[in-house]
Amino acid sequence: MAFYAGDDRSPNTLYVYDFNTQRARKLVGGLNAAITPQDLVRAEALNYRSFDGLKIPCLIWKPHQASKDRKIPALIWVHGGPAGQITRKYSARIQYLVNNGYAVLGVNYRGSAGYGKTFLAADTGQHGREPVWDCVEAKKLLQSLGYIDMRRIGIAGSSLGGYIVLAALAFCPDEFKVGVDICGVSDWLSMLESLPPYWAGISGNVLYEKLGNPTTKQDRLKAISPIFSVREITKPLLVIQGANDPRVKRLQSDAIVEAIRSEKGVVEYLLLDDEAHVIRKQSNAVLVYETILKFLDKHLRRDVD
Repeated sequence: MAFYAGDDRSPNTLYVYDFNTQRARKLVGGLNAAITPQDLVRAEALNYRSFDGLKIPCLIWKPHQASKDRKIPALIWVHGGPAGQITRKYSARIQYLVNNGYAVLGVNYRGSAGYGKTFLAADTGQHGREPVWDCVEAKKLLQSLGYIDMRRIGIAGSSLGGYIVLAALAFCPDEFKVGVDICGVSDWLSMLESLPPYWAGISGNVLYEKLGNPTTKQDRLKAISPIFSVREITKPLLVIQGANDPRVKRLQSDAIVEAIRSEKGVVEYLLLDDEAHVIRKQSNAVLVYETILKFLDKHLRRDVD
């Protein structure tokens, strides 16, 4: 029998189990030998009540050095979608940030998969509002932990999570110190009008249901698009984008970066010429991790009002 095994502190490892000898043999994978598993952390499952009483599941990755006497900065981590989910598994990106002293709270906001049909449908027609507010309410949970410096809370996410980052900065401008947007949508009108062919069927219908049809809901889509509220984005923002992304096209990131710069806002832009929607190359992954850490160290860890 062949099977994969992994956990928060180790990537999936491929084994073969021999029923005759009752032993498993490792084939490939696992943690890099240069990394000590004890330096990494396991996620803890928590939940909190959002603004309307809805229970929001989440995961917290706590740095080893965090304590009530040594409070640390934190990131709200927003997964993609629609209908995505952040789960307990190995994440090099999250472990890297935690190892460098940042607590990470992964939020399964309303509309996330894995918690029943009612929860899955709870974001229908509500983007730009309720899912964003779920992420804002997560700050109360961070405060209750006792080891978070509440002056240093940022928000980060990719794809639909990147959109929620932009929406949080635009529509709730005083809630987060910084934002990290990885291939997020800034303009839903142009996004939904230019879906790639393989999204035009089932995926397109899901997006129309969740967000609105661009032929009938133009006013709503404009209202929830951060590009039209860019003057409200006053906190430092890091934008990361794959130049060849067929899903969330480069134009989405180019536009928000240009608009913020025109308003004299603080924005940094990392454009990866040889990547698409998901970062595949190890060298680019390292560059992304280091860029995020440098940005956070500059604007979240050190620069506190």
